[in-house]
Amino acid sequence: MEEMAAYVKSIDKRHLLTVGTEGFYGPTSPQGKVSVNPGYWHSNYGSDFIRNANISDIDFASIHLYPDNWLLHAKLDEKLRFVTQWITSHVEDGDKVLGKPVLTTEFGLSHGVQGFDHSHREVFYRAVFDIVYESAVRGGAGAGAFVWQLAVEGMEEFHDDFAVVPSERPSLYRLIKAQSCRLAKLRHGKGEEAKRRLSVCAGLS
Repeated sequence: MEEMAAYVKSIDKRHLLTVGTEGFYGPTSPQGKVSVNPGYWHSNYGSDFIRNANISDIDFASIHLYPDNWLLHAKLDEKLRFVTQWITSHVEDGDKVLGKPVLTTEFGLSHGVQGFDHSHREVFYRAVFDIVYESAVRGGAGAGAFVWQLAVEGMEEFHDDFAVVPSERPSLYRLIKAQSCRLAKLRHGKGEEAKRRLSVCAGLS
């Protein structure tokens, strides 16, 4: 990672780089952090979050979040507790250890699990968004979260269990839009320029 990150920077110093792994804590992580992993085997998965993200040419840290794949047979409330612990722990690393932003670059809830209800996705997304927003409000490392994945009508053959078609789930789309807008408001503040940039957010609280 050190070699390839340095190589990319030698070509383009302004190119933002991240590692792109799930964010599992590995062998060099403190034991208290390893216990945050969803299972005992994840520390041997080849990922070592703090060590990997601490490379000088890595600009921001990234994590993924797939509790359906990692916590088999867990109930929704168990998954939500894990969401809080997982994101909060990594944002804390960004604040106190890395000094870098932390992006949740993939997160999703599968509609292929037994007992799935579409309302579960809204609860899950809101939990992720609120943790990120609370960090952003205080100027912390939590920098954003990217839904896996949005799709459009007519692309059913490319869907996986996590795909969301916004036109089919308008309340979920509004939730995603509201998160984008409240983060944008933190960045752009007030004034005419901010009003112009945030015109798409009109009508959202």
